[in-house]
Amino acid sequence: MSPPHWLRYTTLTWAERNFGFAVAAGHAGHVPVVSRAGNTHTYVAAKLEEIAAALPGLTGEPHPLAAVGAE
Repeated sequence: MSPPHWLRYTTLTWAERNFGFAVAAGHAGHVPVVSRAGNTHTYVAAKLEEIAAALPGLTGEPHPLAAVGAE
């Protein structure tokens, strides 16, 4: 695996394990698609604030948009 791909894979795996599929997909910029996993992917989505809230767990730094959902 090339280093950039490995970093993306590792980051998205971590996000999925800690914050769920929708947050990982949103973090990756993936759009929902119908697949063998069923139609669930069509209906599951994370809000921008949820994606931003995942970043401090990875970097240790707050994301300015994470505070929007907490207000």
